[in-house]
Amino acid sequence: MDVLSDLLHRAHATDALVRQLIQRPPWSMTFADAPPLTLVATLGGHAFVSLGTGPPVRLAAGDIALVSTKAYTIADDPGTAPQVVIRGAKKYPITGTGEVNPRAPRTYGDGTPGATTMLRGAYELRGAVAERLLAMLPPLAVVPAGPRTQAALDLLAAEVARDEPGQDAVLRRLLDLVLVLALRAWCAATDTPPAWYRALGDAGVGEALRLLHAEPAHRWTVAALAARAGLSRAAFAARFARLVGEPPMTYLTGWRMALAADLLRATEDTVAAVARAVGYEDPFAFSVAFKRHRGASPSDWRRAAVVTS
Repeated sequence: MDVLSDLLHRAHATDALVRQLIQRPPWSMTFADAPPLTLVATLGGHAFVSLGTGPPVRLAAGDIALVSTKAYTIADDPGTAPQVVIRGAKKYPITGTGEVNPRAPRTYGDGTPGATTMLRGAYELRGAVAERLLAMLPPLAVVPAGPRTQAALDLLAAEVARDEPGQDAVLRRLLDLVLVLALRAWCAATDTPPAWYRALGDAGVGEALRLLHAEPAHRWTVAALAARAGLSRAAFAARFARLVGEPPMTYLTGWRMALAADLLRATEDTVAAVARAVGYEDPFAFSVAFKRHRGASPSDWRRAAVVTS
């Protein structure tokens, strides 16, 4: 499994809520307690996304916004005052013109001429792996309309208002397709893509990253990775550090600690079992490494996770 697929899978980016919004100007809605990652696509008309800091960003038809902040506003115009505040799954109208009523499954608003049509998918990501996924994005990443993303959006738009058996599964898979295409497009276009994403284009280092994600518990050494990459040990270590931004074993340790943090949070496995699952035969060595990375022992981390969950 490649690195991006692995991050999405382990961050549980497979269960999202999909809604279609049809809004007639003037309109404005504030999301006050948004999930960690939201995808907003403008199908028709235009919209402005504002995070409250910096200038609003305009979305034209076919554009996709990836929002990874807790609060933001979407409106027809930056000057339109919010009419609805959305917290969780509940809408709280601020003015009498802000109420949106269902007109089809998962669809809200009216279809009068001049309305803006949007799709919104909200991902409830969680855990340390999710943090690594979200770290690759700025609070607002905009992907301009393109033929590949447009084809996926057309499929999603055609399905969102249907109400047939298995429809939720269809919508989630189509939304995942849009998300992956948008992430690819953003990483390819931005001046500051994640270092590991750039490294995937290198045959040797890209293969090493794939191996580290496919078998994180394997007893990898720089020499073993270099052999699989078809490079000398010195050349591989230098190329990996230059492209990824850190040495191979440092990257592996960080990845193992992220996996361990999520196992401690989500399972009742013993610390020794978690240590073995991420490649440590010695629980003490694992605990030392975990505390160095996470600032707490595995047991303390687990207790804190139970309190905050």
